[in-house]
Amino acid sequence: MRLRAGACAALASVLLATGCATPASQRTEVVVYAAASLNSVFTRLGTEFEASHPGLSVKFSFDGSATLLDQLSAGAPADVLATADEPTMAKAVTAHLIGGAPTVFATNVLTMIVPAGNPAGITGLDRSLEGRKLVVCADGVPCGSATRKLAGLLGVTLHPVSEETKVTDVRAKVETGQADAGIVYVTDARASGDAVESIPIAHADQARNDYLIAVPTSATQPVAAAQFIEFVTGSSGRTALADAGFGG
Repeated sequence: MRLRAGACAALASVLLATGCATPASQRTEVVVYAAASLNSVFTRLGTEFEASHPGLSVKFSFDGSATLLDQLSAGAPADVLATADEPTMAKAVTAHLIGGAPTVFATNVLTMIVPAGNPAGITGLDRSLEGRKLVVCADGVPCGSATRKLAGLLGVTLHPVSEETKVTDVRAKVETGQADAGIVYVTDARASGDAVESIPIAHADQARNDYLIAVPTSATQPVAAAQFIEFVTGSSGRTALADAGFGG
């Protein structure tokens, strides 16, 4: 039995009124490779992006910027690449993995974190670190390169017990008490909440990292990828990034 036109229209109105969303199987998926330090803020932005772009969904892969570049070089599928520094993105451009000019969308600086209560009595990049367990990012990782640059500016020699490939791993070791101190981004310190205490590092702004975003040449959804980048660099993105502690 066929529904009359009026009945069909009424049914459509009901479906719209109940907020029926596009089924997941019918959505276009945007694959975003992003630096680990962007995890919290990009997860928030992904939810907001999907809500304002019916028919699109976002799948994230968070890791160290250097690791993401290696994965992209090996042919891993990605529609968007967001790195925590300019040198890593420059390598992607040189390798012709990126089409067009990358966009700087945020900045970040370093700070020191210690477990809540500062049980080891750390006071900064000074003699209070002697005999203590300091964790930093590995050389070649954006936060690691920034750490070495800052230490050089301050004339300090660091003796970490561990060097991690992701800044979030440094943060986790301090949060759980496996380390007495760690050097992370200010955004990571904020994301840790009451689990850690932050000790500012002098001249940290001189080792600032610029975050860049771009569409890989191998992207299978370049139009949707461009929409995501526009969202990140637009007013919603700027608000979320500022809330997370990123600079403009």
